[in-house]
Amino acid sequence: MTAKAKIRNSAIAHFAREGFQKANLRAIATAAGVSEALVFHHFGSKHGLRTACDEYMLNVLVERTRAAGSPSARRDLLGIYLSNPDEYMVYVQYIVRAIHDDAPAASTLVDTLVEESEAIVRAGAADGTMRPSADPRALAVLNVLISLAVLTMPPALARALGSERFGPDVLQRISVPTFELFTRGIYTDDTLVQGARDAWTAARSPQQEEN
Repeated sequence: MTAKAKIRNSAIAHFAREGFQKANLRAIATAAGVSEALVFHHFGSKHGLRTACDEYMLNVLVERTRAAGSPSARRDLLGIYLSNPDEYMVYVQYIVRAIHDDAPAASTLVDTLVEESEAIVRAGAADGTMRPSADPRALAVLNVLISLAVLTMPPALARALGSERFGPDVLQRISVPTFELFTRGIYTDDTLVQGARDAWTAARSPQQEEN
């Protein structure tokens, strides 16, 4: 790994753990095994380093989101996760931190993930591998939300599955029920779906109906 990549990876971990404002360039350089001057040489500034980290994370997440649409690629993703779960969790924490801080890159990251997820939903409906959705965009947002929630599971929920924190054992325990939920659903008829539609229709004002 090049010195530049080591600095980037160190920065991702520090930004994820401490946030952009609190993260210290000297600490990032020390963790990467380089001088602080080399950080400035490669990235120019702390902001330049953050931009490089954002771009790298965006590329990684887009690649993995696209891969999630293929069963064989999903197996590869699982192998990547199991080979280095700590690194995977740092990546997730980085994204969650960016979203929580409402960082400039957060909107780009979220929009890209949602766009990729919506493309998968629409392609799946078109080729018959997924059921058509009444609102593909909202379904894509929900999919991203669920994915982030699972990967950032609080310790209390992990303990309910017999572990102190989210890790490979929890992932193994929850993966099949997750795909059962996506593949088979839970309820046996459309009563709740129709009930929700009726409730929202009744709640809409006459002016909203006209629009």
